[in-house]
Amino acid sequence: MSRICELTGKGRQVGNNVSHANNKTKRTFLPNLQNVTLMSDSLEKSVRLRVSTHGLRSVEHNGGLDNWLVKTSDDQLSLRVRRLKRDVVKKLAAAKTEAAAA
Repeated sequence: MSRICELTGKGRQVGNNVSHANNKTKRTFLPNLQNVTLMSDSLEKSVRLRVSTHGLRSVEHNGGLDNWLVKTSDDQLSLRVRRLKRDVVKKLAAAKTEAAAA
């Protein structure tokens, strides 16, 4: 399983450990990934994702998974989340046309 956030695309970064004697050795900085279950309001189902804590805060700040997916571009999302976004957008568009017809 790769260490990449499914929502934000945040992955590992590479840097150096620098000692007191200024010796440099390579190291990696891993994102803080959590397995979470997020609820999709429009689809009325829960989705299990591997998300960074930064991504989780972003979702909460935007008012839930559906709002965050609508506002986010596809290029940083994983394939699974892109499919989820497509379903959410379809459902929201259908609800909007249904409300306009009524």
